[in-house]
Amino acid sequence: MRIALGVSYNGTPYNGWQSQPDGNTVQDQLEKALSAFADQPVHTLCAGRTDAGVHGLMQVVHFDTPLQRDEFSWVRGPNSFLPRDIAVQWARGVPDTFHARASAVTRRYAYVLLESPVRPSVDAARVGWVFRPLDLAAMQRAAAHLLGEHDFTSFRASACQALTPVKTLNRIDITRRGAYWRFDFEGNAFLHHMIRNIMGCLVQIGQGLQPADWMAQVLAARDRDAAAPTFSPDGLYFLGPVYGPEWGLPSQVPGYDALP
Repeated sequence: MRIALGVSYNGTPYNGWQSQPDGNTVQDQLEKALSAFADQPVHTLCAGRTDAGVHGLMQVVHFDTPLQRDEFSWVRGPNSFLPRDIAVQWARGVPDTFHARASAVTRRYAYVLLESPVRPSVDAARVGWVFRPLDLAAMQRAAAHLLGEHDFTSFRASACQALTPVKTLNRIDITRRGAYWRFDFEGNAFLHHMIRNIMGCLVQIGQGLQPADWMAQVLAARDRDAAAPTFSPDGLYFLGPVYGPEWGLPSQVPGYDALP
């Protein structure tokens, strides 16, 4: 049978999601725990890989297993083997036609940014940081240039393995609560470092270092050197994929309520 899991994790101590020889990735930890619980090797496929230091609130994976166990056992069992900063949030039996990556309609990310003259402390590695004031209207005008289908080469890391730089951004919402800014992104797919490179540009525009229309120039250049430096991974959260209602999967987890 095929099982889908929703997984949350603090990405700070890990070298990203994807399995690596040193074993210090979220995928390696999850598969180790699942294999220990199942008493046989378990291999997973995810909805979207995250970089080192990036957090996940509802990463979705699927795997196939001959074991017949109730859904909550696939939550409680693996969690007993996982480190405290990774936890399975839910489990669902799904048809064999379900695929964590291919069945996703869109993917959602949030970036949390602290605007303060003093660096983060209690929330270190959980938020990005700027010490200059940001202009909401300027960032909103800049973000509007990115909506729709575009060639996002200017925001693509050199190591990106995507087959095409053409992606569709459905939504960029920018809100503020006290000293904390939140940037929400939703699109069909994202390039390697794409959101962090967009964030670098938005921050420069928000600080008045570039005009809002500079974002359109960067996009049109199709050249990574035209954009701002890659912003910190600390405040970036993979909120998870969006699936059609036919799969009957949860759309959020309690961790969503922890963000501003």
